[in-house]
Amino acid sequence: GHHRGLFENALEDHSGEQVSGLLLLCPSYICHVVESCSSTIHLLIQDLASLQNQGPNALLQEIKVLVVAHNIPTRLFPDWYVATARSPVTCPQGSTQSESTTEAVEGCLTLLLKLAAYIQSLEDDSEDAEEGVHTLEPELLIPAETINYLCNAEECTSPEDFLRIYLSPSQPALDS
Repeated sequence: GHHRGLFENALEDHSGEQVSGLLLLCPSYICHVVESCSSTIHLLIQDLASLQNQGPNALLQEIKVLVVAHNIPTRLFPDWYVATARSPVTCPQGSTQSESTTEAVEGCLTLLLKLAAYIQSLEDDSEDAEEGVHTLEPELLIPAETINYLCNAEECTSPEDFLRIYLSPSQPALDS
């Protein structure tokens, strides 16, 4: 409900571009994929930063921005989806420890692409579309260990750090 209200406000206040994507709710983490214009994504990251600034009682903790991409030619998700996973997905012992942060992010994006293709295939079959994503394709969900690894990775920024970097002007040296 919080995100739907945020997106409705963004539609009224900004470009009017629809929001599509996925809010995947798992027992120990939330994965959020948003497809929209830059101003709506910026608004969402500002909202996440304000949530995180609420301290230890905040609804969401350890928020990280993995990827923000611009000029994507087509959307992955035809609409806005909220899905739940009933139990945590685990990966083989120690597999995330040997990965670099780049490899972990690439693995997450690969799984999200597969999940998007799977959700699009459900559009044709309305009976299966009502089932939970986890009960149908658990191998498409990001393992909890990978999420924990990325939450602790220095390369992944918090929403507040992302906004600070995004909003700061570039300062090229005058003599360069």
